Amino acid sequence: MKTNVLYYGDNLEILRKYIPDSSVDLIYLDPPFNSKKDYNVLFKENGGVESEAQIQAFSDTWHWTKNARDTYHDIVANGPLKVGMLIGALHEAIGNNDVMAYLVMMTARLIELHRVLKPTGSLYLHCDPTASHYLKIVLDQVFGPANFRNEIVWKRTHAHSGGKRYGAVHDVLFFYSKTSQYTWKTQYVSYSQRYIDDFFRFSDPDGRRYRATILTGSGTRKGSSGKPWRGIDPTASGRHWAIPGYARPLLGRKALTDVQAALERLDTIGRILWPAKPGGIPSFKQYLDDLTGVELQDTWTDIPPISAQAKERLGYETQKPLELLERIINTSSNKGDIVLDPFCGCGTAVVAAEKLKRKWLGIDITHLAIALMRNRLKDSFGMDAEVIGEPVDTASARALAHQDRYQFQWWALSLIKARPAGDKKKGADKGIDGVIHFIDEVSGKPRRVVVQVKSGHVAVNAVRELRTVAANEAIGVLITLEEPTVPMKTEALDAGYYHSPIWDKDYPKIQIFTIEELLHGKAVYMPPQTQTSVTFAKAQKLAQKHGEQLVLEAQSIYDPGQS
Repeated sequence: MKTNVLYYGDNLEILRKYIPDSSVDLIYLDPPFNSKKDYNVLFKENGGVESEAQIQAFSDTWHWTKNARDTYHDIVANGPLKVGMLIGALHEAIGNNDVMAYLVMMTARLIELHRVLKPTGSLYLHCDPTASHYLKIVLDQVFGPANFRNEIVWKRTHAHSGGKRYGAVHDVLFFYSKTSQYTWKTQYVSYSQRYIDDFFRFSDPDGRRYRATILTGSGTRKGSSGKPWRGIDPTASGRHWAIPGYARPLLGRKALTDVQAALERLDTIGRILWPAKPGGIPSFKQYLDDLTGVELQDTWTDIPPISAQAKERLGYETQKPLELLERIINTSSNKGDIVLDPFCGCGTAVVAAEKLKRKWLGIDITHLAIALMRNRLKDSFGMDAEVIGEPVDTASARALAHQDRYQFQWWALSLIKARPAGDKKKGADKGIDGVIHFIDEVSGKPRRVVVQVKSGHVAVNAVRELRTVAANEAIGVLITLEEPTVPMKTEALDAGYYHSPIWDKDYPKIQIFTIEELLHGKAVYMPPQTQTSVTFAKAQKLAQKHGEQLVLEAQSIYDPGQS
């Protein structure tokens, strides 16, 4: 199985065709669901005659269609027995609506994701409260209730008005393992400033903060913990010597088994605080930096959402913070493991996996997302990611155009790194499928290359239309599957040139490219591109991490029976 590749297509088909059984160590998925709709609308009955369920960038749609109905029948008839029974019961209760379509399509994919996961693997499913309760029931049946590990709450946004209800500020991540033995590395987070101020109230002259921790525990004991030390007998007050666990790294081998030796060692290195009153019980001087932090819990409020000013922001509506995916990957995988994201969108999981030296697989059904991921990996790591499933010649490009003209359009735009202008040619950009921005004026104002994509028959009228659309723009580009006719080429030449005052060059005002030419490396002739030309925003340049911060658990495979 190839790794570090992107797949274009329906993830259900790709999982079945390319991903073997028990081959993936960690799965993260953030499946789209249009929860911005009115909740009641999602449960509205429909007849299943609309276009098949599909996912498009920024506008995901799951409808009860013939495809959803066929998938439902397949799960009930051929899926795991308990899963089929559950889906049948849910269908009886919910009916033919968008929520049921979503659950049916997700169930088919979760069955495949369970299949490809290694016995030591884990899955994190990211969702919001719209359908999370239904998804958990499905996950329990696919993975088994015993393999449910956590429901993680992530505060994804800041407080806002709830409109006669509590403000919705969190997402849910369901964490499941395939078996009871799964990869686990404990993560730690920093103490709150309030905790530090309340408990670490003392400081050394150099500002190093500490607190005094009592060195005895309740109850008397036999052995070295019950013997007097330095004339102090803890049993006199019904107690015994107790060395805190966080002091153990400071002790030698003998001191780990002999409490008297441990106390001597702590005093030698200046970690005993002696009371002013003779005969009083001494304390352990515990520095704040002795502690690793607080073990991570199931409520995450320390990872902020991506703000409008964030450097990692790419303009993808559902983009998740890189820190969120790094936490998941650090916790549930090791270096060299394989991370799979079957709904990878703008590719945050893929980028986090590459940064943390994991292998990865990314799948998405839109060429817009695939193009964004390729650019992001190029910008962040300088790598050219292989894409399986994209057209590689004119014949496969024609097949894509026949299947879905908008996917063809997005793919064609990605060949020249043009930004899509919109799904359905609306508003001011009517007649424009894509744009490339560049800065080429003495004033510093941006200029545009406007792009039209034609997947069918073309004639000279197509060039005339582009000339009209591009009249007030710098350059117009026409991308076509078919060879341009002689009148088309003549019309393009008659359009003249755009003169760049900075570069003192003339560029053809109208340029025509066939898909075949672009596949063979031909490029738009234009002034040098700047960062504004990149589809969405340019990603941060990242380095692979050689060390993993806050990963302090040496044990790789966690077995509750051995804890």
